[in-house]
Amino acid sequence: MPTPEWLTEQFEQQRAHLRAVAYWMLGSASEAEDAVQESWIRLGRADVSDVENLRGWLTTVVARVCLDLLRTRTSRREDLLDVHVPDPVITRADRDLESDAVLADSVGLALLVVL
Repeated sequence: MPTPEWLTEQFEQQRAHLRAVAYWMLGSASEAEDAVQESWIRLGRADVSDVENLRGWLTTVVARVCLDLLRTRTSRREDLLDVHVPDPVITRADRDLESDAVLADSVGLALLVVL
């Protein structure tokens, strides 16, 4: 059984990746952070002693949380603005292809606003 300290360390190493996945799915930085926090809560409640790929497990959990949030939006029939522009990405935690893709999306949104 993994120790709580080990789980915390592993989760913090994956936080930027999880936030990027959630942001990509939801288009909102605040909702993405909520989804990441929900995945942390679920990690604390789950028995992950048999999990071989914790990054994959956490990515799956975050994706499912995001899908639940998107379904909730639909069931509540929230009216979005005419043009939905996702929140810009303000910080970058690491330098990899995923971060570069998120940065490219935020630059594209800025150009869209300028146009």
